[in-house]
Amino acid sequence: MQAESLRRMGGKARSTIMFRLNQSARDVATAGIRSRHPAYTDEEVRLAFFRLLFGDKTTRKARPDRDLVDP
Repeated sequence: MQAESLRRMGGKARSTIMFRLNQSARDVATAGIRSRHPAYTDEEVRLAFFRLLFGDKTTRKARPDRDLVDP
């Protein structure tokens, strides 16, 4: 039923839904990081989220000047 509704939507509407869902997932993940680490700065939350998404190796390559922070 839901799949049929999505099929009937145009591409723009499906894209809008996808972007909203993606943003919601990011919001939930960063809220989790903030609740586990209330002392983190905004930058540390961004670094923890980046590490969560891309892993240690990529995080170290992207930000060699920063220590890894726990997500």
